[in-house]
Amino acid sequence: MSAKRVFITADHGLSIVYFLQSDVVSTLLDAGVEVVLLTDDELKDRIAARFARPGLTIEGLRIKQAEYFYRHEHHDTQWWLTFLRRAGGSRRINTEAMDAFIRQVRVEQHSFRRRTMYVPMRGVVELLRRSSMARKTLVEIQEKLIPSLYNDLLDRYKPDMLIANTPGWRIDRYIMRAAAARGIPNAAAIVGWDNPSSYAIPGAPTQYATCWSEKQKEELVLGSDWSADKVNISGIPSYDGYIRREWLIPREAYFKRHHLESERKLIAYACSFETFSPNVQNIEALARMIAGNKLVAPSQLLVRLHPNHFMRDWPYLVTERERIFQLEKELPHVHVVAPQPLGGTLGYYSGEDMDEKSSMMAYSDVFVTVYSTMVVETTLHDRPVVSACLDAPGVGWNIPHKFSLSLSEIGNWPTHQRFREAEAGRVALDETSLFEAVNMYLQDDSLDADKRRDFVRQEITFTDGSAGKRTGEYLLSLL
Repeated sequence: MSAKRVFITADHGLSIVYFLQSDVVSTLLDAGVEVVLLTDDELKDRIAARFARPGLTIEGLRIKQAEYFYRHEHHDTQWWLTFLRRAGGSRRINTEAMDAFIRQVRVEQHSFRRRTMYVPMRGVVELLRRSSMARKTLVEIQEKLIPSLYNDLLDRYKPDMLIANTPGWRIDRYIMRAAAARGIPNAAAIVGWDNPSSYAIPGAPTQYATCWSEKQKEELVLGSDWSADKVNISGIPSYDGYIRREWLIPREAYFKRHHLESERKLIAYACSFETFSPNVQNIEALARMIAGNKLVAPSQLLVRLHPNHFMRDWPYLVTERERIFQLEKELPHVHVVAPQPLGGTLGYYSGEDMDEKSSMMAYSDVFVTVYSTMVVETTLHDRPVVSACLDAPGVGWNIPHKFSLSLSEIGNWPTHQRFREAEAGRVALDETSLFEAVNMYLQDDSLDADKRRDFVRQEITFTDGSAGKRTGEYLLSLL
């Protein structure tokens, strides 16, 4: 019998980590399955060289051509289908993230035609949220929008299954539709923590999914009508390297890299939620505490910029990035680290600096962010976490026609709510409470340790470094 062959889509840097920097692909290869991984065309040769192994082939996903199809073939129809997918998940789950997306579209959409269509489309959203039949119909409507981009790949390789990094929420939807039209089964891997509560309805017919936890499974089953027996819980393979401490740089070397002082406490800050609100007010508050020696121990601040700070389309984020770099120049004991780009369309969302991320979390005495996914990653490193939600003057960015949110408003978003309800860390809504929370953890970093461990088990299920192997074995069982 000939070997089985699978396609895997990886159109995001985090997907490279999920599939290639874990045991997922190696488990498939070890079982004799041939793997064709489809990713950014500009990077496929680099990825092929780095992860070369018999049985693994790297091909281009033709992302730019797929984006051209989106922009030029029935674009308005496709645009509204994307809106309905993201906004129309069932009201049986927490819809706060989807509700914010709806408000964002209302504020930022300047096209007269789309402003005119907004009201009736809001009515369609309400129908989708009430009716599983309507949601099923939406998926079926999308099946006809298929470019001919992938016919040659499907003809040449004849895959037995397509494994995607989403259920068609991203550009992977086109090859998923093309595969489904040929009767090739699809399976989706949920790569992001907040994805099931933020994107909802699949963009292509998808038979199976594998996710992090019972919480995510509930969001898929109740919010997007998945059959419970088609959703597998296998944890998050991207975090196995954290658990095994594979990426950890020795402390002395890491401190030397960033000119940190070994005798000072390390306050780490990871920018997050920055497309809706500035982060600089949080950073300035921490920097003032440190510069004024107000904390219970001499400290230093290491700020990790977000990949979005390097997006040219968002000049206000570039401006914030430069303000943060200026803080580094002006104030003592403030240091800044930037994520490392993978390149191509994958940009700064990459697995190029997993060692940097792991070491920053592991060596922080207190880790501060805005409900980032890194609250899960940091609790996995058993370090104290504070979610700093200091409101910027005005509402968020306070830019005309730019949708913004005050950070104090976002605590009920699904993943944010779970962090708060688990009491896995502290939430600071003003500078006083931020000062108190940081000082409390500097005095005793064991506080909330049991709750951190419970939170990690709730969110990623398996904490023994086995998620990649479990995921690979599940995918094998589908073959």
